[in-house]
Amino acid sequence: MRPVTLITGASAGIGVALARVFARNGHQLVLVARRTSKLDALAAEIAGSGQPRPLVIPLDLGRNDAARTIGNVLTAQGMEPQYVVNNAGFGLIGLAATLRLDEQLAMIDVNVRSLTDLSLAFTDSLARHRGGILNVASIAGFVPGPGMAVYYATKAYVLSFSEALHRELAPRGVRVTALCPGPVPTEFAARAGSNLEVSPRLFWTTADQVAKAGYRGLMRGRRIITPGILNKLMTPLLRFVPRDFLLSTISNRQSSRRSAASS
Repeated sequence: MRPVTLITGASAGIGVALARVFARNGHQLVLVARRTSKLDALAAEIAGSGQPRPLVIPLDLGRNDAARTIGNVLTAQGMEPQYVVNNAGFGLIGLAATLRLDEQLAMIDVNVRSLTDLSLAFTDSLARHRGGILNVASIAGFVPGPGMAVYYATKAYVLSFSEALHRELAPRGVRVTALCPGPVPTEFAARAGSNLEVSPRLFWTTADQVAKAGYRGLMRGRRIITPGILNKLMTPLLRFVPRDFLLSTISNRQSSRRSAASS
């Protein structure tokens, strides 16, 4: 069975940047996302750079059988994961009680359930190849998020789960890293209904910077990677900030983002 790197959410933003970084470092890729045309274009770009053409699996990761479907495709191709990169995810800005419930539950399916399933489905092959798991969380995982309550909660889960898995799988030689970027100019903000311009640019990082930091951190066996100097300095300090102040500040910031996005 050929070892491959499986990357979800590989049709845009950080997922595309991660695919390029892994490809440049000699990994045979399997790209998963819903948009076939985007995946095919990225696969062609990577093949055009002299790297092996990635296998493309168009799939909605919100499906309950997504991990099993991916596993079946890989087995049929004589492949098994050496690395799993769980990048797929989305957010929705707004008050939890007023946003559509089905969309918020779909967010949990992609951000939490699918990520968990894919993190655990291939542990034997990850151990055989001394590989690892890169789970894309967010600095949102360090705090509660009124105005994006469910999204922040999903990223808190990703962070907690990844840290625990880092310890559990270490004896088997499997690295697990949580990648926690701050604001990144991608289509994520538009999908969420948010205006990124409200966030101070000092905290912004590019998708390429995030991908490079995530790759280096995973290869070095780091537990948490927070790209950007200011983001890295800020996150440890959050535990000392009074919770009421954090809740008020984040609530006001999300309200400003909603207003700016709708204007």
